[in-house]
Amino acid sequence: MGNGETRVRGLAARAGGWSARHRWAAVGIWVLFVVLAMGLGSAAGRVDVKDSDQLKGETHTAAKIIEDAGIEEPASESVLIQAKDGSLKATDAEFRSAVTAVVKAVEGTGKVTDVTSPYDTRTISKDGRSALVQFDIRGDSDTAGERVEPVLNAVEDVQKDHGSLRIEEIGGASMMKTFDDAFGDDFQKAEYSAVPVALGILLIAFGALVAALLPVLLAVTAIMATMGLMGIVSHVMPMSDTANSVMLLVGLAVGVDYCLFYLRREREERQAGRDAQTALRVAAATSGRAIIVSGVTVCVAMAGMLFTGLAEFEAMGLASLMVVAVAMVGSVTVLPALLSLLGERVEKGKIPFLHPESRLRRNKGGANRESRFWGAVLKGVLARPVISVVVAAGALLAITAPALGMKTQNLTLDQEFGDSLPIVQTYNRLNEAFPGGSDPAEVVVKADDINAPEVKSALADFRDRAVSSGASRGPVEIKLHDEQNIAFVYVPLVGGSDLDKAGASLDKLRDDVRPATLGKVDGVEAPITGQVAGSKDFNDQLAGAVVPVFAFVVVFAFGLMLLSFRSLTIAITSIVLNLLSVGAAYGILVAVFQHGWGASLVGAEGVGAIITWLPLFLFVILFGLSMDYHVFVVSRIREARLRGRTTKDAIQHGVVTTAGVVTSAAVIMVAVFAIFGTLSMQSMKQMGVGLAAAVLIDATIIRGVLLPAVMALLGERNWYFPKWLHRLPDMTHDEAPEAVTHGPAHDDKGERVPV
Repeated sequence: MGNGETRVRGLAARAGGWSARHRWAAVGIWVLFVVLAMGLGSAAGRVDVKDSDQLKGETHTAAKIIEDAGIEEPASESVLIQAKDGSLKATDAEFRSAVTAVVKAVEGTGKVTDVTSPYDTRTISKDGRSALVQFDIRGDSDTAGERVEPVLNAVEDVQKDHGSLRIEEIGGASMMKTFDDAFGDDFQKAEYSAVPVALGILLIAFGALVAALLPVLLAVTAIMATMGLMGIVSHVMPMSDTANSVMLLVGLAVGVDYCLFYLRREREERQAGRDAQTALRVAAATSGRAIIVSGVTVCVAMAGMLFTGLAEFEAMGLASLMVVAVAMVGSVTVLPALLSLLGERVEKGKIPFLHPESRLRRNKGGANRESRFWGAVLKGVLARPVISVVVAAGALLAITAPALGMKTQNLTLDQEFGDSLPIVQTYNRLNEAFPGGSDPAEVVVKADDINAPEVKSALADFRDRAVSSGASRGPVEIKLHDEQNIAFVYVPLVGGSDLDKAGASLDKLRDDVRPATLGKVDGVEAPITGQVAGSKDFNDQLAGAVVPVFAFVVVFAFGLMLLSFRSLTIAITSIVLNLLSVGAAYGILVAVFQHGWGASLVGAEGVGAIITWLPLFLFVILFGLSMDYHVFVVSRIREARLRGRTTKDAIQHGVVTTAGVVTSAAVIMVAVFAIFGTLSMQSMKQMGVGLAAAVLIDATIIRGVLLPAVMALLGERNWYFPKWLHRLPDMTHDEAPEAVTHGPAHDDKGERVPV
């Protein structure tokens, strides 16, 4: 085709054409949108998810009772006093002296309330060698970590005077402070380093500063706009810090990817000799269409999180959905306007040896190294497609195999942070001396009259039976709130930090002890909450959400592929290949973090489980993100087929010509996700490693080997579309100008190709 005017149809093409013609208006509208979104979001403020909305079940009921009663639970702290060599007991004078000194020291700070001695509360271990001084930090529990330092210092001073004893503080406030000091900047560092890493990779990919800055600029402005929108939307559906971090990750990944696809295609067309206007039109009709199809598919996948019924997941899903939608719209509107404005200036800031002109000179006018490499791979794959499918699919299934034994749970403190922090060792010593004492079950008892004789009798009976049933070794503590007619019962669970054993103890409390005591009193509510209960309720809620979420994402993704490519075969293979990449990610997670194979390489020794929320989260995120590459590659193959190439040639052309951009996009995603794999928290490390590994597998084995091999085996059946489906809407109209000019594609026998 020449450089003459050619009319192309479709939403992406029309949006790109309008933006190129009204470039200043398009840029102005985008800037106004970002500024308005940020301004309105800032004015509205962000409403975060409440504790009472985090979970369903008993945990939710307990939190709602506390919230409705207006009770602010303080941050509780404990000081563990323990004989170092086991020679001293709590009855010895030196031990008693240390206890008295601790009580006096913490009271002297003026920062605590309700200080109790172990001799009054019977918080002395069974062997008599450990005791707990317990108290609460004054003020709001959410900010207690900011006020606990004087108390920690006072306890350290007592430790200096009693060398034969181990005197250590642990609790909500001290853990909060320790984690903030050790890991508080981890997330910010990861988030701030993600942008420079992406920019560096784009510089290598484009070899020009301006071209590299455009995708980052679009992604960052999309993220800024979404932050504002999150503030507005949070008044309908509350948000959270976790949702914000996930939104940033997803926004940077897809925002850069979409712009990269668009910019690379426009550049490619100009290098092929087209004028700027035609190159932009081709990019809009091809890459623009792929971006819209991919973006809608990712949005549908993210919407799957809204079916979990878990407030945190719903917040993450909605935030991710919004940033993908904003990035998609920006890529097909403001990016063409910027490219039209910049023209040849998009090549400003050329970097020697990295710019395409330098590469072409080095390669003597041939394709770049990436294309030569993938050309060689494709030659072997297409020559032996059966062997390629068997080897690639076999390798992925082997990697997936460990996932069959996946164990999920909320990670305990020692699993989350290992032994890198002294407070983790304190946590382990406390659980050993007082099983479940660090995270007791909390029974929230609500009655018409909490001081009624039958209620008091039931509370006492519950305390006794909790121990006699074997669910707890005590001491069971009861705190009354007379004005609100509420009592808190704290029950250390047998099993301690072993969540399986502690879960069995919790079941005894819920199924046996409670019905036989508090359950017999009319008008009494007694939901049981706490870390173990929260973990169990979360698992139960998540287990119930898995099938609806999986079904929703798979069915809608299948439907979108079917409508976008008008091919039943393409839709089916898309789903199967994506499920393979997700399965491989699960297998890697289980192998590394559960079985410990190669765990030392990522600093994950001794975790033994996958954090509960990760499998469903990974499925939704990966199923969405992997569509980026799939849609982009298959769109290019289909485009080549429409031009009249044979299916085999179209596969070769589509994969090789997209190899550079897919590689660059994958490297950016892997690098950004890998940053989170370097964090100290094992849950974040699992997320980073899982995402990075899956994207790497998806961009190499899936798109470079398995996809072309399967398509080569299927041949013309790739474009199979039954007649009874022809009534479905046609969403395949955004084809390249060449396809429009050349008319319908024909096969070698002159028959119309059913694509």
